[in-house]
Amino acid sequence: MDPELVKLALGGVALLACIGLFFGIGLALAAHKFAVETDPLIEEVLESLAGAQCGGCGYPGCEGYAIAVVNDPDVPPNLCYPGKEKVAARVAELTGKKMAEMEDMVALVRCARQEGRVSHKHEYIGFASCTAANLGFGGPSACNYACIGLGECAQACPFDAITMVENFPVVNADKCVSCGTCVKTCPKQVIVLQSLKARVYVPCSTKELGKNVKKVCAVGCISCQICVKKCPAGAVRSENDLIQIDQAKCLEYGPECQEVCVEKCPRHIFRKYEGRQVLKRAAAGLKMAS
Repeated sequence: MDPELVKLALGGVALLACIGLFFGIGLALAAHKFAVETDPLIEEVLESLAGAQCGGCGYPGCEGYAIAVVNDPDVPPNLCYPGKEKVAARVAELTGKKMAEMEDMVALVRCARQEGRVSHKHEYIGFASCTAANLGFGGPSACNYACIGLGECAQACPFDAITMVENFPVVNADKCVSCGTCVKTCPKQVIVLQSLKARVYVPCSTKELGKNVKKVCAVGCISCQICVKKCPAGAVRSENDLIQIDQAKCLEYGPECQEVCVEKCPRHIFRKYEGRQVLKRAAAGLKMAS
C-alpha cells in the first residue's frame, strides 16, 4: 500500500479521534454545569405513590404530583386517588403536611337515556368518538344532554372500570378509584364523582325546559323545582338549570330527608342512592334489557 495513503488514513483517524475527544469533554462539562440535582424527598414521595400515571391528581403523571406536593405548601397530600388513604397518609408523613380526609367516591353517570327511551334525531357516521359525534349538532341523541354512548370514557379509563352495555357506560364500583379521568373525557359532562355515603342522586343532566324534556325522555328532570321546595334539609338547589345536591346537608339532616325528595318527584328521577349497590343494579338492568 502506498505509504502516503497510509499516512493520510492515520491522520484522518487521529483527527476524528481529536474531534470526538473535544466534543466528549464539552458534553461532559455541560452535563456537569447544567446538572439538576434530584431532591431525595421527591424520589421518596414518588416511590410511595400508586404509580398509575392516571392524571387524576391534576398533574402530568406521578412525578409531576411528587414535585408539586413537595415544593408547593398549598398542594394537599391526598390527591393520589388510586393510592387512597394509605398513600395519602404516607405522603403527609413525608412532607410534614396535615392529613386531609379522603372521601370514598365513585364515578356516576347522570343520564337515564336507556330508561327514558330517548330516540335518535339522526344517525351518526364518523369517528367512533363521543367528542367527534358531539361536534355534529350535539350528537345523535334527541336529548342534547344525553350520553352519546360511543365509549370514549371507557377507552380513557386507566383502570378498566367502565364497560359499555348497549352503548351505555356502566361503572364497576369495585374497580373505580375516582381518578376523574372519565369526568374530564365526557364531552356531555354527564359523568360526575359521587360520594359513596350519599343518600340521593339524580341520574339526569338536562337543562332543557320541562315541555321539551317530556317530548324526548320518559323520565328526564323537568325542572319543576318541587324537590328544591320540599327538601326539609335545604340540600337541593337548582344551579344553572341543573339539580345539585349538597350531600353533607342531606346526611346531617337524617334519612327522612331522602324519603321526602324521592317521593315528591313527579318524574321519579330523584332516586335513593346506596353506593355500590346502585351501580351493580344499574349494570344488571342494562344487561337484562340487552
